[in-house]
Amino acid sequence: MRSPLRWTLRRRVTALCVIVGVVLGMLAVSATVVATSNRQHLDTLLTKTGPLRTDGQALLSALVDQQTGIRGYAVTANDADLAPYREGLQRETALIASMDARLHDQPEIRRELHTVRDHAEQWREVVAEPAIELTVRSGPEAAQAFLTAQTGDRFTELRGEVEALQQSILDLRNSVAQNARGTGNTLVLLLILAAIVVVLAGLALLTSLNRLVIGPVTTLAGQVREVAGGAYQREIEQVGPPELAALASDIDGMRRRIAADLDEVRQARERIEWVNGQLERQAEELVRSNRDLEQFAYVASHDLQEPLRKVASFCQLLQRRYAGKLDERADQYIAFAVDGAQRMQRLINDLLAFSRIGRLTTGFTDVDLDAVMADVAGQTESTRRYVGGELTWSDLPVIRGEETLLTNLLANLVGNSLKFRRPDVPPKVHVSARRLGDEWEISCQDNGIGIEPEFADKIFVIFQRLHAKDAYPGTGIGLAIVKKIVEYHGGRVWVDPDAVAEGTMIRFTLPVPPELREPVEPAEAPGADGEGESSTVPAPAGGSPTASEADATPPGESARPAGDMKQTV
Repeated sequence: MRSPLRWTLRRRVTALCVIVGVVLGMLAVSATVVATSNRQHLDTLLTKTGPLRTDGQALLSALVDQQTGIRGYAVTANDADLAPYREGLQRETALIASMDARLHDQPEIRRELHTVRDHAEQWREVVAEPAIELTVRSGPEAAQAFLTAQTGDRFTELRGEVEALQQSILDLRNSVAQNARGTGNTLVLLLILAAIVVVLAGLALLTSLNRLVIGPVTTLAGQVREVAGGAYQREIEQVGPPELAALASDIDGMRRRIAADLDEVRQARERIEWVNGQLERQAEELVRSNRDLEQFAYVASHDLQEPLRKVASFCQLLQRRYAGKLDERADQYIAFAVDGAQRMQRLINDLLAFSRIGRLTTGFTDVDLDAVMADVAGQTESTRRYVGGELTWSDLPVIRGEETLLTNLLANLVGNSLKFRRPDVPPKVHVSARRLGDEWEISCQDNGIGIEPEFADKIFVIFQRLHAKDAYPGTGIGLAIVKKIVEYHGGRVWVDPDAVAEGTMIRFTLPVPPELREPVEPAEAPGADGEGESSTVPAPAGGSPTASEADATPPGESARPAGDMKQTV
């Protein structure tokens, strides 16, 4: 693994910018100095040496005009001929003053200018002024003779000094021009150096970015793609500056956490698969055990029929033949034996019916619950006539199921409602339905003794009784059969203690056939008072039931465990 760089990217970029800034600043200062010097040289060249050369030439011309004016006056003695002399003197004075002002920083040339000025004054004092006086006093011939003898060498010397001054000014101009060219070349060189520094800085920056950013980021991205592809054990190398190294470290930490989580998930999945295997084996064992238990219950119930019938038959024979011939205690014992045999026969029949649910099937078909309720009404006719009860139903759907089991289901519910009635109150039973999504909710409501909420779940357990067997007949299997039939059809059953003020409301659900599953707004179930369209089967007219009818257990009555209801005071 390559060790990460110590300097941070920010520190490197800052250092590079500082170095480039310092170099460019130095070049800028140098260029400023050179440009200032170049400007001074150009200013000297344009505002000093040029005018000085012009003034020097004009100064020589002014001196020549003075000499010419003196010579002309000496010939003609006419004051008008002195005009060039006077004008030349004025121009000389102005030119010397102007040149002296421009030569304040050139002392050597300034001394030469002063020498020219002094010699010009001496020439006027020695030659010009005396020649004018001599012309006025002695005439032109004397003045000409004076000028011829005195002025030739002096004016020649003055002319040479002016030419020397001109040469000095020319030398100054050439020197300043050379310096200006030198500073210009230096300034161009500095600009070239600045451009080179900028180019080198850009190249250095690009190289640094490629080495410190682009390269490490590309490497890091490749490693991350490998991890994203599933190589969670691939370690992320820490390369590049500390920022990218820290990022790589964070990504590697995330990779380690993901790998650890995946290991935990893999282990958990293995444990879940193992537990699922165990559960499947246990489920298979439970299925086999339930199947064996159902088979045992069916076989035991079926095989007990024959000996039980013999016991019941012989007990009834003893009761008929020896009734009143033995003592009272013997008759009581025989009655106990007959009652026990009959109750055992009912219990075995109910247990056999319970074990058959789901084992012997005729297949699901479309079942009209209105037709089923008509069948149930026929089965419970004798019981309703005996107790003066009323059975109603309304808006029952067509569902998919086994008609025999559904008839048994509703017969058990109606029979239990008729059995667990309040004293001196004619029982009323109402069966209704409403659709809730993909389910039909069927309700069976009565005005009987009701069920306490704490016993709402207990009543669906097989052989559970809430009352003594002499208070309400039955075996305690009826609602267990109801629950098993409902669950066999894919529904659920429960007691709704808050639905009615008195009596009992038992609800169960049945799936809507797949072809009819459409979104339907839930509708309130019709009340037990039979509002809306309903079918009513009142208590049949006629006298009291015969003794055999009163002693016999009505169809479906055994499906409700005796004592499943708690009588309210």
